[in-house]
Amino acid sequence: MPKPYPSEFRDDVVRVARNREPGVTIEQIAKDFGVHPMTLQKWLHRAKVDEGTAPGASRAESAENRELRQRVRLLEQENEVLRRAAAYLSQANLPKRLYPLVKELAGSGIPVTVTCRVLKLSRQPYCRWLAAPITPSEVVEAYRANALFDAHKDDPEFGHRLLADEARDAGEAMADRTAWRIAASNGWWSSFGKKMGRGKGKKPGLPVHDDLVGRDFTADEPNQLWLTDITEHWTGEGKLYLCAVKDVFSNKIVGYSIDSRMKSTLAVRALENAAQMRGDVAGCVVHSDRGSQFRSRKFLRALSRHRMVGSMGRVGAAGDNAAMESFFALLQKNVLNRRPWATRDELRIAIVTWIERTYHRRRRQLRLGRLTPVEFEVIMNTPAALAA
Repeated sequence: MPKPYPSEFRDDVVRVARNREPGVTIEQIAKDFGVHPMTLQKWLHRAKVDEGTAPGASRAESAENRELRQRVRLLEQENEVLRRAAAYLSQANLPKRLYPLVKELAGSGIPVTVTCRVLKLSRQPYCRWLAAPITPSEVVEAYRANALFDAHKDDPEFGHRLLADEARDAGEAMADRTAWRIAASNGWWSSFGKKMGRGKGKKPGLPVHDDLVGRDFTADEPNQLWLTDITEHWTGEGKLYLCAVKDVFSNKIVGYSIDSRMKSTLAVRALENAAQMRGDVAGCVVHSDRGSQFRSRKFLRALSRHRMVGSMGRVGAAGDNAAMESFFALLQKNVLNRRPWATRDELRIAIVTWIERTYHRRRRQLRLGRLTPVEFEVIMNTPAALAA
């Protein structure tokens, strides 16, 4: 079964097909983007359905129907929770503790999250109760925290040493170091504490990965080493940001994402699109700079989800990601700086057209033996290994 194309890629192909020049056929557009003409026809028909110009259920309507079915199922579960809770609490011979009821409902197929929300319970204490009883050390810790909190509430100016003194007077003896640990974990700082520096001029964030590449931009097989970075360009409507993922083996752009905002989701979508296009990418090294988008928790979770390995260059060392910078230099010269761009949509069409039609299928590269990235992958791999 062929793997599905990313939705952002499909939308870009449809956008290019609709804005094609006179004389350019659908078959030529499909060939430029490496898709079957019938597939492109289906995408165009689906776009008309979504816009309401063709009969059929749009994706929004289908999503709305799915959401309504989920809401009905959720309401049925919530009604069952309330019914069982009323019956449980009406029994005078049972202790009024709801955790056993939550466990019983979970065995009946009702999610713990739903039950805790309806009964206004916190899920974390329930999970702790389910795993093991509260230890004596946790009880002692809780009493100490209560004493420190009371002291901090009475005198917010006190530091952890004075808070520890107040707690000792209240009968909860502890070391100053213990008081600092409890106060720090709960954010109970003195109102006279030193403020942290903010804004421009602060030091760059620490790398979350080591540099596993060392400026050696070579790979013996596909999905062994990927490079990624973000570039931006002005339009009449504001900036447009592109995050691209490049496979060093063939220099092919295996995934990209374009948006009007440079958030961590931009880098995550580019990585997800690349993984969806390439299939099994476990063990692949993804090298980037130390931008906040690539150090975000969302990006790290995406790497872990696909079992990929992260790598980062140094601050201010463009050479640590030179192979990716060279691609952006080509894009700058061939597309971005060719003329002013009035709208983001206009520039987006130009970018994806140049990547898919020119860079992938027409621009021959000396390092690849005067082959294009698509030709190189077709020759170096079996037809079933990668989709050109």
